[in-house]
Amino acid sequence: MDASEAQAAVAAGPATVEAFDIAQIMRAIPHRYPFLMVDRVVEVHKNASAIGIKNVTINENFFQGHFPEHPVMPGVLIIECMAQTAAVLVVETLGPEARGKLVYFMTVENAKFRKPVVPGDQMRVHVVKEKQRANIWKFTAEAKVDDKVVAEATYAAMILDR
Repeated sequence: MDASEAQAAVAAGPATVEAFDIAQIMRAIPHRYPFLMVDRVVEVHKNASAIGIKNVTINENFFQGHFPEHPVMPGVLIIECMAQTAAVLVVETLGPEARGKLVYFMTVENAKFRKPVVPGDQMRVHVVKEKQRANIWKFTAEAKVDDKVVAEATYAAMILDR
């Protein structure tokens, strides 16, 4: 499925899955505190797209050093949030076939950071599956705060046994 097919699948709508709360996310992916970057997944279109939520708070451990006088969420963690949202999409798409598998980052391309993400922001991560060949999946993603793009990237992941 290419990007235009993914967009058509989203427009069709019936493959939408109910929202994932934090317990469901933790069953889907192995990440845990302090590296679990997705608080909720509010929309999943199997084999096409997903929207994840990250509520950014001053309690995040990375703000102790990035930066104490002017807290800004590190760009690499925004990218990680994109990847974790994509991993939930992969697991939901594969269904029972995903049991015992992990989604590993392979590449990150064209990452752009448009505006700092700070405590109090709610980041909505929009992930679209671009293509899949065997166990390699490619995605594009945008992170938005208040409907304004704060970051974007294209990345690939490989699905492997644990």
